[in-house]
Amino acid sequence: MQVAIFPVLMVGAVYFLLWRPQQRRIAGVRSLQSQIQAGDEVLTTSGIYGRIARLGEADADLEIAPGTVIHIARGAIGQRIEPDSLPRSGEPHDGETGTD
Repeated sequence: MQVAIFPVLMVGAVYFLLWRPQQRRIAGVRSLQSQIQAGDEVLTTSGIYGRIARLGEADADLEIAPGTVIHIARGAIGQRIEPDSLPRSGEPHDGETGTD
């Protein structure tokens, strides 16, 4: 009887520690993908900040600097950000101190 409990506990642990959190992340990404619009400020999964210039079904054009537009996969959009939270040019970000 005790031997049968261990595999059940292992399956339960895998479900609660791995499967369930992954499903929540996937649901969050799907929600973000359906809510983003052209003109939104975003951060890609590779760390590129930009504004969505065009949004297609599976791709997007991202303006990363005035007049500089890159073509990306829609799934590469990691999060929508507020314009006032964007790092300004020359300001330290991501834990940088600004000193060399």
